[in-house]
Amino acid sequence: MAISGTDFHFPGQISKYNGKVRDVYNIQNKYLVMVASDRISAFDHILPRPIPNKGRVLNGVAYTFMKATEHLVPNWLIGLPHPNVTVGRLCEPFKIEMVIRGYLAGHAWREYKSGKRVLCGVPMPDGMKENDRFPEPIITPATKAEEGHDLDISKEDIIAQGIVSAEDYAVLEKYTRALFDFGTKYAAEKGLILVDTKYEFGKADGQIYLIDEIHTPDSSRYFYADTYQANQDAGLPQKQLSKEFVREWLMENGFQGLDGQQMPAMPDDFVQTVSERYIHLYEKITGKTFERESDTDPKPAMEKAVLQMLETLS
Repeated sequence: MAISGTDFHFPGQISKYNGKVRDVYNIQNKYLVMVASDRISAFDHILPRPIPNKGRVLNGVAYTFMKATEHLVPNWLIGLPHPNVTVGRLCEPFKIEMVIRGYLAGHAWREYKSGKRVLCGVPMPDGMKENDRFPEPIITPATKAEEGHDLDISKEDIIAQGIVSAEDYAVLEKYTRALFDFGTKYAAEKGLILVDTKYEFGKADGQIYLIDEIHTPDSSRYFYADTYQANQDAGLPQKQLSKEFVREWLMENGFQGLDGQQMPAMPDDFVQTVSERYIHLYEKITGKTFERESDTDPKPAMEKAVLQMLETLS
């Protein structure tokens, strides 16, 4: 049963925030209960139908990588009381996303194809074609918009505008490169290429933490390693595991989130295809068999599991 949203009322709950995908509950200004729904977004718009099992995939992949990288970067994670729920430390988020790109794909390619050779203050070499590897991964931050589109921004502007201090930005950059390096090597062991991804960070008690998700299909793009070079040489599209194919489907149906454009209806077979792709990525990246949602409403079990965890934290 797909989860389009939740409306819990936990002890000590101060507020609830509905993100594009997650429902976030503030508990006593100390903890966050983050519920990964099955909503899906693209071009900063929530699509009209939830994708069965998507929330479980996001939560499971993020948890796997949070645990695997906690020796590199402190993170907000406390526990996973339910397959759709993460409980973590409340942090004050930095209002930027740290986007890092190893290959010329997605948004970077669309900018490059339009003639731009500088993205977020970072130069891109001439003579590249779509999905080529950059000589070195580039960091192209984006503002974290409350509403509407996130916007590209340079490191220099972030510091000049006081969004992040120079000292903190240096830490964010260091953590971003360490996480991407880890993710790249991890993906290679699974026969994948981590193409690009984004990280979000926050601060609590003077400490910078990795927050939100990490290396999920919503935040990252993966190519299959075994067909990458042959496809590049032949000028063919890359076989990939990511949300990009959802964006491509929307663009084919006349939607890029621009004013006046109508969101297309999502047929059943497309919803099922999206769900299966998410599940495939979970199994490919974690090496575990995915446990699908049952047909019964998962919210009562979800609420019970969260209440039990919160009791242990009080």
